[in-house]
Amino acid sequence: MISIIIPTFNEAENIAQLVNYLFRHSQNDISEIIISDGGSADDTIAQAAKAGALSFKSPAKGRAAQMNYGAAKAKGDILYFVHADTFPPDSYVNDINQMLDKGYRLGRYRTKFDSNKGILKLNAFFTRFDLFMCYGGDQTLFIQKELFHSIGGFDNTMGIMEDYEIITRAREKAKYAIIQKPAIVSARKYDHRSWLTVQMANYRIIKMYKQGASQKAMVDKYKQLLGL
Repeated sequence: MISIIIPTFNEAENIAQLVNYLFRHSQNDISEIIISDGGSADDTIAQAAKAGALSFKSPAKGRAAQMNYGAAKAKGDILYFVHADTFPPDSYVNDINQMLDKGYRLGRYRTKFDSNKGILKLNAFFTRFDLFMCYGGDQTLFIQKELFHSIGGFDNTMGIMEDYEIITRAREKAKYAIIQKPAIVSARKYDHRSWLTVQMANYRIIKMYKQGASQKAMVDKYKQLLGL
């Protein structure tokens, strides 16, 4: 069965809707939905628990650490990591099981933003291809628990690029699927920043990562570029 793991931080406004959606389309084939929270100041945990999710406060903040903590709580043999602002297709259970039946041990969707802006449609178009720049968590990630633990899970020391890093390692041991259906992703990161600003930040961080920059350097640069 599938265990869904959602890392959260101040997502009270959105989390119940996502949890309800995932349960509604679970086809009784998910073990649980786990919220691994990074110390939210709002009532994210309460809202998630009210919707039926198992809600925990992670001992460490940061998506990598939170997702590892959630994975440690999971009972299912398939781990499915979903960001709090992303809605997979309503067929997600069948999609994942079909990929597993075909011998894929991990994989992701392509994406579609909840916006009609043409430039964001162009961004989403490229996620259908097997490109390193499309390894980010917005596409969601399913992975067999056995494989996840055999490679040591996410790197807890990483504050950025953790999705890219784990997929790179996992692909050395297993077949990787790109499900050609869109997960719907919030375009909220573009609400107060231009498309160019976000893309230049992403490009710079990927370049720094490939050049072996430290996590601190990458996190500091990312915050600087996006004004965080």
